[in-house]
Amino acid sequence: MRELELKYGCNPNQKPSKIYMADGRDLPIQVLNGKPGYINFLDAFNGWQLVKELKQATGLPAATSFKHVSPAGAAVGLPLTDTLAKIYWVDDLGELSPLACAYARARGADRMSSFGDFISLSDVCDADTAKLIKREVSDGVIAPGYEAEALEILKAKKNGNYNVIQIDPDYVPESLEHKDVFGITFEQGRNELKIDDDFFANIVTDNKELTEEAKRDLAISMITLKYTQSNSVCFVKDGQAIGIGAGQQSRIHCTRLAGQKADNWWLRQSPQVMGLPFVDSIRRADRDNAIDLYIGEDYMDVLADGAWQEIFKEKPAVFTREAKREWLDKLTEVSLGSDAFFPFGDNIERAHRSGVMYIAQPGGSVRDDNVIETCNKYGMAMAFTGLRLFHH
Repeated sequence: MRELELKYGCNPNQKPSKIYMADGRDLPIQVLNGKPGYINFLDAFNGWQLVKELKQATGLPAATSFKHVSPAGAAVGLPLTDTLAKIYWVDDLGELSPLACAYARARGADRMSSFGDFISLSDVCDADTAKLIKREVSDGVIAPGYEAEALEILKAKKNGNYNVIQIDPDYVPESLEHKDVFGITFEQGRNELKIDDDFFANIVTDNKELTEEAKRDLAISMITLKYTQSNSVCFVKDGQAIGIGAGQQSRIHCTRLAGQKADNWWLRQSPQVMGLPFVDSIRRADRDNAIDLYIGEDYMDVLADGAWQEIFKEKPAVFTREAKREWLDKLTEVSLGSDAFFPFGDNIERAHRSGVMYIAQPGGSVRDDNVIETCNKYGMAMAFTGLRLFHH
């Protein structure tokens, strides 16, 4: 198949729309179910590159949850702790396969942003992963293959309209890529930068120690940033992104956004949140929204009118600012990547509040000395990669 007609482009008024190979080759994908759209394919192709590189860098199955051409989450297939299984709402599924663990992590870190995602998987989709996908609100999935049982599970989703795409894992694109904007064609070499341990060799802080786990997490962070709309930063812990700040004009706004998401991820593991007395009939999305309100600053204002009775069996105690800060201070060993240099030390100050100990960024700011000094104040280890990772 050399081209595939689409219903419309980014919006219903943008017709005609199709995907095709300009060099005349067959498309490297098969649509096994559903009718993926223009944005679905943008998410799918960006996500596939991300998980393929994560698998190559770590040797572990990888998954990503994409929304609007940026990842909401990305992870590798490390086992879930009991706490993570509970906050990701998968504790009733028993022991999951490594690929299913990767998707549970990618989908669960920022559940509100992942709502209605497009999924990319590095490995053949197994039944465990398909069962997990089936219960979540999602638009589709791309993978190099599907087990027979998994495919049947996925085909039944969304009344038989769920988008299932299979990609040729051996497909290699041309080294030059093109993009049309306003009738003008842009050409550039593909970003084929390989991220491995050597990428973090230039450590510029007093603390020179990067643990093996930190190197892995920094690699996950930087590979995720390769496929995140810039400006972007990514917080990672234990093999998964826990906060991604994408598409912001100011880097400190990226860091604040990603840091708040990382904080929310950690706050969800606190005893106050783990013990919330939800009513039995509450839906997943409503639970996620309720938790987001509960850990927010305006919880009492929002639920003071008695609306809490639709969510909780009894009114929870207020999660005070002081109690939240006490819990957040227990978050440690977080890794942070940035797609371009940090221009001011304020980014490091914000990162410190979310437990960051390891940082990778290109360097090259006129205020590098200030950024390094701020890292040294907190005993952080920071590597200058010398390479920017903008993605547009």
